[in-house]
Amino acid sequence: MTNHKSIAVTSLGCDKNRVDTEKMLSILVKEGYTVISEHSEADIIIVNTCAFIKSAKVEAIEAILDSSEHKKTGNCKALIVTGCLPQKHADEIAKDLPEVDAFLGVKDYEKIVSVLENIFNCKGDILSFEPNKNIFTSRTDSNHITTRYLTTPPHLAYLRISDGCDNHCSYCTIPSIRGRYTSTPIEQLVDETKYLIDCGAKEIIVVAQDSTSYGKDIYGDIKLLTLLEKLANLNLEQIRLMYAYPHLVSDELIKFISDCDKMAKYIDCPIQHIDTRILKLMNRPYGEIEVKNLIEKIRNQKNYIAIRTTLMVGFPFESEGEFENLCNFVREYKPDHIGCFEYSKEGGTSASKLKNQIAPKIKKHRYNTIGELHQQNAFAFNKSQIGKTLAVRYEGIDFDKSLFFGRSQYNAPDIDTLIYFKGEFADIGSMYKVKITNTDDYDLIGEML
Repeated sequence: MTNHKSIAVTSLGCDKNRVDTEKMLSILVKEGYTVISEHSEADIIIVNTCAFIKSAKVEAIEAILDSSEHKKTGNCKALIVTGCLPQKHADEIAKDLPEVDAFLGVKDYEKIVSVLENIFNCKGDILSFEPNKNIFTSRTDSNHITTRYLTTPPHLAYLRISDGCDNHCSYCTIPSIRGRYTSTPIEQLVDETKYLIDCGAKEIIVVAQDSTSYGKDIYGDIKLLTLLEKLANLNLEQIRLMYAYPHLVSDELIKFISDCDKMAKYIDCPIQHIDTRILKLMNRPYGEIEVKNLIEKIRNQKNYIAIRTTLMVGFPFESEGEFENLCNFVREYKPDHIGCFEYSKEGGTSASKLKNQIAPKIKKHRYNTIGELHQQNAFAFNKSQIGKTLAVRYEGIDFDKSLFFGRSQYNAPDIDTLIYFKGEFADIGSMYKVKITNTDDYDLIGEML
């Protein structure tokens, strides 16, 4: 019998990957498995991997090897690796990682139960399933029900509105891993969000490989704004938009984010670079003027909208002058949040065939330079916030600092800065007015009013 076996999971990469993990766990819970946090005590360990760039592959392999130790010293009887790494490097890792009992790609999650049954050679009845607060069910078509075992704090959840990507950026392997862009119909996403709300979610974070292309494949036109309007009519406190491609961010979308009370005043817009020649080599369909015009439009809204972006340094042919152009952009336009990473030469991409690959030492220097510039911007911005009062969603306690911490609408979970504050009592997931009194590196410090 497979019933009552325990599972521990490591989910790597982005929150789009997290949604896959949650769906896979829900399938297993429905079949009688139990999810636990201690890997050393688990009968089964699953590592759901990312392989977007070389560092992600290294992290995944390290996590797999760490988990394999529990087959020697813990209770682990089966180690399963899922996700982008086996999808991209199946033959290579199967040979190099004999510790792994099974590999599943990004389209194979629903096979997890039969894989485990084969490993344990188990047959028999499946236990009945009673949903709890961590699990919801949403209808994906007329004949199939999918479930998610939520791994986020109860007050927030991620809503993946599509999978795959059609942009074919010259450095990116996502289209070869995830396939063509595939939107989930609006009705199903609304239904899924209702269940997330029933599970306690107050904040929904909209994610996709490219959220701004939503609907083009099934409706013949982009329908992101239509979707957001329908989500805003639900019993939610906040909706946050991630992964908006710059050339598809419309004036109407910017205005909706600014004007709609339920939209977090926040947009994640990965520009990758500012220099037009580098952007063309990246196969990004915009240039320096378009990016700067977009940021000015966002900054000119009646309500301040925080901008998060992603920057890549060390792309092939990136000259000192083009890198300095990027530095000047960071100095002048001051994105609120920056995720910077070094270009990674990925096999199978057109950029990997380009000459003039940048030396690792130079890439590291450029990476550090962008980090220092952003840090200077962040320090200056934080000082400007002293004396202001912000609505902060309480999310935990830092016992070393003896302070509560949380986020305002200008901060996304896990990747952005925090607001630490003093107070007598706070209820997890609830909003409190916090007066900012100081700063601590990237983070703000305040007192609950």
